[in-house]
Amino acid sequence: MNKRTNQILEFLTEENKIEVSQLAEKLGVSQVTVRKDLDELESQGIIVREHGFACLRSTDNLHGRIAYHYEAKKKIAKCAAELIADGDTLMIESGSCCALLAEELAASKKDLTIITNSAFIANYIRGKSNFQIVLLGGIYQQDSQVLVGPMIQQCVENFFVRYFFIGTDGFSLRTGFTNQDQMRAQAVRDMARQAEHIMILTESEKFARHGIVPLNLRDYPRTVITDNQISEEARNELKQCGIELITI
Repeated sequence: MNKRTNQILEFLTEENKIEVSQLAEKLGVSQVTVRKDLDELESQGIIVREHGFACLRSTDNLHGRIAYHYEAKKKIAKCAAELIADGDTLMIESGSCCALLAEELAASKKDLTIITNSAFIANYIRGKSNFQIVLLGGIYQQDSQVLVGPMIQQCVENFFVRYFFIGTDGFSLRTGFTNQDQMRAQAVRDMARQAEHIMILTESEKFARHGIVPLNLRDYPRTVITDNQISEEARNELKQCGIELITI
């Protein structure tokens, strides 16, 4: 994707649906140029077109989510990758920051074993490394390309790792980290039991949101890696919860 298509996806992530004429005005280009960019995004299955509008096909589509705040997410991923040494075994859950972490690892590390429930991530780095990818079994959620359900627990019990990398849909002092999907939240809980330390990778705006399904990770050592726009209030809340904070 080029810079302009990334900007289009940022607008769509914020507004979900927008007129082609508005996009052209915001980007300072012709509607013909915008339509070409939208054709590219539609061919990738990220957006749909309807009567002069464009909208995201699904908020779970990781191709679109990766492009939103891409530069900040890329820096978060690079910071997280520094924790991993050649030959390590780690677990990664689904999410845009996590996908960029996997890509960064593929570019900078050797001989890793990645255990994941994300078919998207497994495919995202396919052919880019010599890694061994262990894809946990389960029920396949098509939009997010993630595997969930009771088979996750059965599969992951065969492993124990130092780091488990996850994303989050929100955080509050009362609920802790949250997800929007009950089955994905349960998959995170099942995988977390097999890790020494939980690493939460997320852009700072998530700390202004409250998801509906608590991840219930209070009993685990936790570290957040996020951008330096995180509010002082969120910093204090993380400190109260005993969560280490790393900002980039």
